Amino acid sequence: MLRDRALAAREALSPASRAGRVRQLETHLDQLVAALQPRVLAFCWPYRAEPDLREWVTCWLTADADRRAALPVVLEKDAPLIFRCWRPGMLLQTDRHGIPFPGEGAAVVPDVVLVPLNAFDAQGFRLGYGGGYFDRTLAIMRTVTVGVGFELGRVDSVLPQAHDRAMDWLVTEAGTFRAAEA
Repeated sequence: MLRDRALAAREALSPASRAGRVRQLETHLDQLVAALQPRVLAFCWPYRAEPDLREWVTCWLTADADRRAALPVVLEKDAPLIFRCWRPGMLLQTDRHGIPFPGEGAAVVPDVVLVPLNAFDAQGFRLGYGGGYFDRTLAIMRTVTVGVGFELGRVDSVLPQAHDRAMDWLVTEAGTFRAAEA
């Protein structure tokens, strides 16, 4: 129910409204990522009207030749994700949902992972799409997690389960929030 409402609200945004929110979100993301200083930054290809961070990541990459960006890859349905390096213009494969991913390359461990938010709460808990991929991955990977989404997905509580891991940070068009302080 929470997930469906958040998705419907996000998908109902006009392209202009979504683009304006993404620009605001990117400004806040600039400041947080500058403070965190990752060498490997993972992000997600935009899906179902999520914030499209590809241009922002491309700019982040071009500012320092030692930086690497990565995308998540599903190897098995009930297994954790792996991350493979991504660069603009590279050849990608698509998964069963039509989401592009690097089909080849060694797995990398990101310093920071930008995780999409559907519904989310101030404690840093989020609802994804229900597959549990990020839950399984973050349970075994020690990295800084930054939930990225729009304020219209904010709820009082997502009613987290015992296996859910809270994000360390939340970034929306309204600002940057340390989880549990949002």
